[in-house]
Formats: sequence, structure tokens, C-alpha cells
Amino acid sequence: MCRVGLRAMVQERPVRVERRLSAILAADVAGYSRLMHNDEEATHAKLSALLTEAVQPAIAEHGGHIVKNTGDGFLAEFPSAVEAVRAAMQFQTSIHELTIGDVEDRRIAFRVGINIGDVIVEPHDIFGDGVNIAARLEGVAEPGGICISSSAYDQVQGKVGVEFGDLGEQNLKNIARPVRVYRMRPCNAATRPQASLLHRDTPQIGWFPNMFGGFPIRLWPALRARRARMALVIALLFVLSGGVAYWYMHQGEPQPLNHRLSIVVLPFTNLSNASEQEYFAEGITDDLSADLSRIEDSFVIAPSTARAYKNVDPKRVGRELGVRYILDGSLRRTDSLVRINARLIDARTGAEIWSERVDGDWSKSMQLQDIITGRLARRLDLELTNQESRDAEVMRPNNPDAVDLTMRGWAVLNQPYSREQLSQSRALFERALQIDPGFPKALVGLAETLAMEVNYRWTDAPADQLRRAESAVGQVLSKFPSDAMAHFVRGEIQRASGRNVEAAVGEYEAAIAINPSLAPAHGALGAAKIRVGRSAEAFAPLQMAIQLSPRDPLLSTWYFYIGHAHSHLGQYEGAIDWCGRSIAVQPLWIAYADLAAAHALTGHEREAYAAVAELRRLRPSYTVTEWLQDGKGWSDNAVFLAEFQRIADGLRKAGLPE
Repeated sequence: MCRVGLRAMVQERPVRVERRLSAILAADVAGYSRLMHNDEEATHAKLSALLTEAVQPAIAEHGGHIVKNTGDGFLAEFPSAVEAVRAAMQFQTSIHELTIGDVEDRRIAFRVGINIGDVIVEPHDIFGDGVNIAARLEGVAEPGGICISSSAYDQVQGKVGVEFGDLGEQNLKNIARPVRVYRMRPCNAATRPQASLLHRDTPQIGWFPNMFGGFPIRLWPALRARRARMALVIALLFVLSGGVAYWYMHQGEPQPLNHRLSIVVLPFTNLSNASEQEYFAEGITDDLSADLSRIEDSFVIAPSTARAYKNVDPKRVGRELGVRYILDGSLRRTDSLVRINARLIDARTGAEIWSERVDGDWSKSMQLQDIITGRLARRLDLELTNQESRDAEVMRPNNPDAVDLTMRGWAVLNQPYSREQLSQSRALFERALQIDPGFPKALVGLAETLAMEVNYRWTDAPADQLRRAESAVGQVLSKFPSDAMAHFVRGEIQRASGRNVEAAVGEYEAAIAINPSLAPAHGALGAAKIRVGRSAEAFAPLQMAIQLSPRDPLLSTWYFYIGHAHSHLGQYEGAIDWCGRSIAVQPLWIAYADLAAAHALTGHEREAYAAVAELRRLRPSYTVTEWLQDGKGWSDNAVFLAEFQRIADGLRKAGLPE
């Protein structure tokens, strides 16, 4: 009887599922359905050849294997995230080289996603969340690009010879929790236009000086090496002749604009064909043009001219209007939902370098237009700055000018704040000002870094830094009194001083009046409201900042200030929630302080002790006394200081040393 029972138990025991930790690479062909629709046989043959010649050798060389083909792509597994990224970089480069001569609308380009995860293993397949996340990351990647999860990023950082840009927390389809995503910053032929004037794929503009100041000469890529040399000789003859032949050869084409941030916003396509949505799409186009024109050193083509270029090849738009970037998009409404898709195109290559989707409630169309344009304008400001910074590092790494260094400074400053990041951006602005002492964007950037170092207590000379910051921003406002960013930065200086916080509120409001889309000004206004003892008024501007820029580098800071406002109002559950969100984005030391106090004041002793441990890991010698000193430095408002004292009581209960 016992033997029968034992046999039955053995027979009923579930089969052991094989699992292992792997680096998973998912790839697909961008626009595969369109390519197949245009020419099935040619697309299939080309894809098969690329898999054989480029993909399979790269994967095998780096110790991986293809688990399965998916029709428009494949799934591969590696024992190492480093090898997975190296394989992806290798085959992306090879594919670019093998397809460089193809017609653009028939060119095959892979998107790649890489994740580390625990997978279920079967003879011919792998399953699990790790695989699903890799597949979703591939959908986030650009054609020819690579996106990786934070788990993969932790393994490859500093080991693969490229940098990755932080895209923040992403809500991926059918993935329960947000995933932090990193995008490979282009540095090779697969993902970046060549820096050479004789690019193999697109004609380039060379600037040649002459007695009249200079003129552009287009260097055509189809020339082989000998013909290229001949072209340069001819170009020099053009210089000597004053450039007359240029107009003959190019039939009066306009010169490229001498603005690095030159852009045209093309009319957004209304996919719903309703007249009221046509007006809405036009309004989006006009407002974006206006918002982008506020970016320092930008040149934006007027909407009346842009409307003549609807559905025109991007390279032709760039050539005829002389712009470096093109923004276009579409609008679709279904019931009460309106969806805007926008993309930024490099007019020199026709390549899409950024895209964004914004959803909203059509019943609130008046507010929706402001939110959409504000959100896109902020993202475009960040993306254009980052793109120009990358171009400067590649094209003039050893001889940057003031604009190059300033763009690089802002690209660093636009990352989440840290002591090292602010120091690096400050050094870049200082180098720029050594070349051009009066360059406004560098002066504003320098003032911002100095103020933030004081605000976060990352300096030993706060008074000197604030005087220097005020001098820098004062130079800008004396010449450009309507510069929204300069007003915002002056507010940051006044807030950091702790003695002029009411004045800071006025500066932030002035900046918002000039540029309602300036999300950092809304966020800083919320922070200042706390310091002037009006914490209940902080939520609206902070929520507006998040609404305008939901993936902003300052998102962690804005989340913290919402939590901090809850702390000041004695709403500790809200403080725990929002400080936790802040830490999930970026572990700021001050968020742990509020989190510890809120947990202690609500009786969560274990959580309070854990938060204090993290606080002291980031600031090893921090004490309650220092907390109170910081509070007095941040504001002299009596209401603020009384509320700040309550948080100090919570820190004592949490175990922070006196």
C-alpha cells in the first residue's frame, strides 16, 4: 500500500523546469511590412543575405546563438551582456555597410533590444519576462539602433567602448513594471552619419572662405577617390574666382544657414480627416514653431513657408530651406482620445533620430494643445542639444569652439544632477567662456551649475559661487531682458541663497510668462513655494512640470519636491509614496531623509532605519544638526522652518545621529 502511494507521488511530481540566467537579444527589421509590400522577393532575399553575411557570424563570434527566427527578425541568447552588445554593434555596422548603396525606402535596418533575465529553456525556444522585455526594448530602439535595459546597462557600462543615453523609466506594453531604458549613443557607421565631407551616402556641405567671407560647396559622394580630389581642386578654383561657378552649377540654391539648431516644423498630418482636427494640427505646428524659436541660437522656418513642404523628401526640404533638422508628425483621434506622433529627422541624411508619442483627452482640447506643444518643445530642446553635442564631439574633438563646448555643457547639465555631473558641465562652460567671454548660453549654463552646486550643498564656497552666478546671468539679462531661461536661472540663484526666495518665485513666474513650456521653471516654482511656507501651492506647478516633461532628467527632483510638500503639510503617507517614486528614478540623498522621517512618524520603524542607512551611505557623516542647518540655509521663512523642525523630529526617531 505504501509502495503504491509512493509510486503515485513520484508519478505526480511535476517535471522540473529548466531555467537559466541569460542575456537576450531581440531584433526586428524596421518597416518590415512596408518593405515586403513594396517587393516581397527582393526584401526576403536581401534579409536572408544580411542574416547570413552579417548577423550570424557576429553572433557566433561573440559566443551567442540564434534561438529562433521570427519572420521579420530573430531572437538570440548570450552568456554575457557585454558579448550581446558587442555582437549587436558588429552586425549593425556590417548591415549599414552592406546596405549603404540601397535606395532609402528599400533599405533594411534592424532595431535591437537587449536584456538580462531568468528564462525558461525548451529545446528550440526560451520564454519568460526576460525575453518579453528584450522584445519590447527592440520596439523602442531606432532603426539601426540598440536599446538595453538597466540590468544589461549595469553589466556593460564602460566595457564596450560606447556611451548609452538614459531614456528613463519606460512603460513597455504588457510589462507590469516600468523598465529603465538606455539607448546606445551613436559612434559608428551603423548609427551615425559620417563626419567626413565625402560621405558615401549623402552630399555634404563644405564651407570655403574667399574675399567675400565664404560660400558653401557641395561635395558629391558618388565620386571615387580620384574624382573627389578633382572636386576639391575645382572647389579651390571656385574660391579664387569668387564663387561665381557655384551659382551656375547649383542654379541659385540657397546657402545653408549658419545656425546649428536650424529646423522646420512641417504640417502635422491629420489622419482622421475631420476639419476641427485639421485646425488643431495646424495649431500644433504653429505653436511648436513659436516654442522652438525660443531656444538659444535656434533658427526656425516660419509656418507659412513650412506648409509648402508637406509630404516632400526630407533631404530636399533640408537642401532648399537650408535647415539641419525637420520635425513632422501626425494626429489621430479615436472617440475621446487624441494621439500625436512626432519625429525629428536629420535633413542631411534623412534618418529619423528621435520620435515621441503623446496621448490626451480630446474633450480638453484647449489645454491639450498647450500640453502637447510644451512637452514636445522640451523634449526637442533636450534632443537637439544632445545631438549637437554628439556631433561636436565627433567632428571637432580636438578643436572645439565655444558653441561646441556650450552644447556639450548643456548635454551634461541636462542629465540627472550629481556632484560629478555638475562639476563636468561647469568645466565645459568655463572652457567655452575662455573662447567667447560673452556667449549668452554659456553664461546661463555656468550660472545654473553654480547655483545647483550651492542648492545641493556640493560646494565649500557658496557665497562666492552665487556672486559669480549672479554676475554671469546679469550679463545676459542686461542684453536680453526677455530671455526665459536667464530669468529661470536667476530664480535658481535666489532660491539657493535662502534669503531671496520670494524674489525667486517672481523670477520663475516671469520665466513662465515668457515661455509657458519651460518645465524646469514650473518645477522650481513648486520647490520655491515650499520654502516660502506655502506648501499647499507647490503641487500644481510641480504636476505641470511633470505633465510637460514626463521623462525629464529632473523628474526625480520633481517627485521629491511633491513628497517634500507632503512632509511639510504633515501628510506622511503621501511623502512616503512620492519620495519612493523619486528614489526609484534616481537615489537622491535628500529623498531618503524625508522618507526616513515620514516612516518614523507613521510608526514604520524598520523602513525608517533602512532609509537612514541609505542616507548615511550617500552622506556618511550626516546628522540632524546638519539637517537643521541646511533648512536655515534654504529659507528664513518662519512657517518653513517650523515645518522643517517636524521633519527633524522624524529623523531623530528614525535613528539619525544628533
